[in-house]
Amino acid sequence: MITIDFSKRGKAGLCDFLYESIKAQILSGALEADEKLPSKRSLADHLGVSVITVQNAYALLSVEGYIYSIEKKGFFVTDIKNDVTIPAHTENQTLPIETTSRASHKHESYLADFSSNATGFEKFPFSLWARTMRSVLVSGNKSLLQKTDAKGIFELRKAIAAHLYDFREMTVSPEQIIIGAGTESLYTTLIQLLGRENRFAVENPGFKKIASVFALNGAECFPVEIDDEGITPASLERIHADVAHISPSHHFPTGIVMPVRRRNELLSWAKIPGKNGRTRYIIEDDYDSEFRFNGRPLPTLQSADKNGSVIYINTFTKTLAPSFRISYMVLPPALVAQFEQIFGTYSCPVSAFEQFTLARFIADGNFARHIIRMKNYYRSLRNELISAFSRKEFSSLIKIHEENAGLHFLMTIHAEKANRSLPHIMERLREKKIKIPRLADFYYTPIPPEKENVFVLNYSGIQKNAISEIVETICGILAQ
Repeated sequence: MITIDFSKRGKAGLCDFLYESIKAQILSGALEADEKLPSKRSLADHLGVSVITVQNAYALLSVEGYIYSIEKKGFFVTDIKNDVTIPAHTENQTLPIETTSRASHKHESYLADFSSNATGFEKFPFSLWARTMRSVLVSGNKSLLQKTDAKGIFELRKAIAAHLYDFREMTVSPEQIIIGAGTESLYTTLIQLLGRENRFAVENPGFKKIASVFALNGAECFPVEIDDEGITPASLERIHADVAHISPSHHFPTGIVMPVRRRNELLSWAKIPGKNGRTRYIIEDDYDSEFRFNGRPLPTLQSADKNGSVIYINTFTKTLAPSFRISYMVLPPALVAQFEQIFGTYSCPVSAFEQFTLARFIADGNFARHIIRMKNYYRSLRNELISAFSRKEFSSLIKIHEENAGLHFLMTIHAEKANRSLPHIMERLREKKIKIPRLADFYYTPIPPEKENVFVLNYSGIQKNAISEIVETICGILAQ
């Protein structure tokens, strides 16, 4: 039976302390691979805590991959390996991504646009932001009118470092943080920093804009298929990848959370020099980690990196607004010196005025409070939308999944049960001004047949008062 000394928990909550204690025993080997854990009730009785406490701790351990469950048998310890055997180089089996022309953006009016990452106009803290801007403007800070450091102003980098420590338990120096005008500018900088001769891997399926930025900047970019745990070291080896772009905390669009074993495997992959002896890197995209609705945010890959292999990237697009063109990345120490050597004479592309305003907005605690408000709002919005679908008499035609984190979820439409073809359903959705991208839209290769009817619903820009009409329209299409 597992024994935990709760007298040592200090200010930590019971669930957090139990989770950390069991994790420590797994990592130390005290709990062995495939060892069966006590049932939730028996462990709760043994430790003198509630069953809910044990249940939540097990849930955290499970979602992070430290334990796994077998139906009707219980929970077991995952075989966590800190290194991985990498197969020998094989011939490239993946076609490179080619740059394609894109039509100009069209401004269309939709009843619902589930492809947009827009945020609710009324939810932006306009008055608070305006007060912060005025306080910065009247401060008399002469730095507002001076050339900015290539990394960005120190005050903002310091505020972001503090935020990452408080929110993601990341210990980074402001000197490691680079401010960019959106993630596109950061990726462009990374290509120049790491070198175009490197081979960049992106997840398949994935957010195609990233691959497009790599390709447009002259980098070799290859889509790599993922399994149920994310990208694999073996698949990276097959294409001789030097740099892997991943979103381990919440993959887009599938919603996969990468378990700790796979994370360790990728960190081990990055330790081994690539083809021609190149240093390998992992780009960790943590794009919507603020919006996890069950449990706390998962630890970052950057926090577990002991080899200086992980480049962490995040943005304020999801938390503030898509038009808010401020993003940042955290470089490993070795790349900081390289950045200063290459870009030391540059100026940061984000205006100093906006940087100082955001720095004060974060430092005053306004950003943290805004995240809490938005998290509560999006949780309510998601719940209302899913509840509306579940209330309909033809809810058996729809299955919602991967809805516990981020601002999108997946919806499978069982077209065959509705006696409707998929092309017919998609045409009717277009006619009714409802835009819902398919999972297939995010694949670089043909989608597996069993996933043909899966749709991706980004709900952040949906208005609550329109939910009833939206759901009635979608379900009406299936019933016609």
